[in-house]
This record gives sequence, C-alpha cells and structure tokens, in this order.
Amino acid sequence: MIKSVAIQGIKGSFHHIVSQQYFDEFVKVTECLTFDKVVDCLLHNQVDAAIMAIENSIVGSIIPNYALIDNHHLHIIGEHYLDIQHHLMALPNQKISDIKEVYSHPMALLQCKEFFKKHPHIKLIEDKDTAEVAQRIQRNKLINVGAVASEMASEMFNLEILSKSIQTIKHNETRFVIVKTVNSEIPKSDINKASFKFELEHKRGSLATVLNVLSDCKLNLTKIQSLPKIDTPWKYSFFVDVTFESYKDYEKAKSIIQLMAQNFKILGEYKNERL
Repeated sequence: MIKSVAIQGIKGSFHHIVSQQYFDEFVKVTECLTFDKVVDCLLHNQVDAAIMAIENSIVGSIIPNYALIDNHHLHIIGEHYLDIQHHLMALPNQKISDIKEVYSHPMALLQCKEFFKKHPHIKLIEDKDTAEVAQRIQRNKLINVGAVASEMASEMFNLEILSKSIQTIKHNETRFVIVKTVNSEIPKSDINKASFKFELEHKRGSLATVLNVLSDCKLNLTKIQSLPKIDTPWKYSFFVDVTFESYKDYEKAKSIIQLMAQNFKILGEYKNERL
C-alpha cells in the first residue's frame, strides 16, 4: 500500500492535486522543487512512489521526465489525467494593470502565452513551481507581483484571482504517471495499458514494421515519442504507449517486438485511466 509520495512542487501545486485525487488526502506528501529531487527521494526509499507530469495537451511531451524514468529504471504503475486551469492571482485589492511581473513554472507561462500578449506591460519570469510563487507572494507581501497557479493555491495562500482560466486552450489536460522502483503487482486481468521503449536500426520501414505488429496484435497506439541517444548521434529511442483489451494480445506483440528491436524495455504495465 502506498502511504507516501514525492511531488514536484509544494502543496497547492497541480502535482499535489493529483496526489489527493489519485490516492487520498491522508497520503503523506514530500515536496520537491525539481523532478531530479523527486526521483532521488524515490531511489533512496524516502517515499513509496512519485508523481511526475509526462505530457500536456497544449505543449506536448515533457521529454526530460521520459529520460528520468528510463535512466533510473523506474516503473509506471498508474496514470492520472488532470484538467489544468491556470489563474492569474496576486495579493488582494489590486487590478491587472497594477501587476508588473508574473512568476510561474515555464510550462504554465507557455500555456498562457496568448493571454499575456494582451498585457504587454507585464514581465514574465520563469520560476520552479506555480504554488511556491503564490506562497512567496503571500509570505513576503509582494505588491505588483502576480502568480499563475491553481485555485487551490489561491485559497491556501489567501491570494485574489484577477483572471480565471487564462490558458490559451480552455480544455487543457496534463497526464501524470505514478512511478515506483518496482513493477506493479496488479492482476494481468486488470492491465490494459503499457509503456515500453525500444531502438531500431537505420533501415527503411523498420518503424513501420513494428507499428504493423502492434496493429496486427490488436493493440491501439496512444503515444509515440522519439528521444535521441546522446552517446550515439542520429540514433533514437522510441517510447510507446499502447492500450489493449486482451493481455494475451499484448504478450504476443511484446514477444515479437523483442525479437525485432534493440534494447527493448518495459516501462510499465498498468490500468488505463481513460476507460
């Protein structure tokens, strides 16, 4: 049973919200300002599991986190999709015209780019965490400074929301994965999604052949992401997510791809939260 988790950010961040929704409010949360620290806590057995954002519906994959999961041989044991609503907030009794600087996580600022184009007087400054900025504004009583963060953060740190849901695309979702140092132990009958990685030779049609195997074995490809191999220029690793109805179909595809591809590696076998 998972009793403690590491998150990137502090309480009030989107990772914290995921911890409350995926587990429950009684799970112990360890706050980390970087994903490297999140992984470090997990590797040193300071927590039972970790929560990591992996992709966003607006800005795409969070590529460094794929590398962290792979390089440290972590296992994805579950996933959670969170509707991300970014709000501009500041100390009470201020207007947007009063705000000179806005701090937030780079991903949050990127997702709100169109909103800030309408307010060119505001200087945007990248920071480590959405909620930590909100906390800092409240703690230091920073006037003329805004944060982009969750509604939970505004409530926790007594900030006033100046503009709600300022992200460019109103339906803005982030997929988070729950990772451990050991694989999931849920029954095969409950597993209907998997993440794995492989490498291919530079041969015409090599990737198409693998994709045909997935299709022939009745697997649905939901995600494919390529990452360059740093030690081998112009060679790539492919990270793939698939869903399936039958675990036997998945096992068949897995056994074939292991023969076709190089450095095949299972990153996780878990339950598809979309069902």
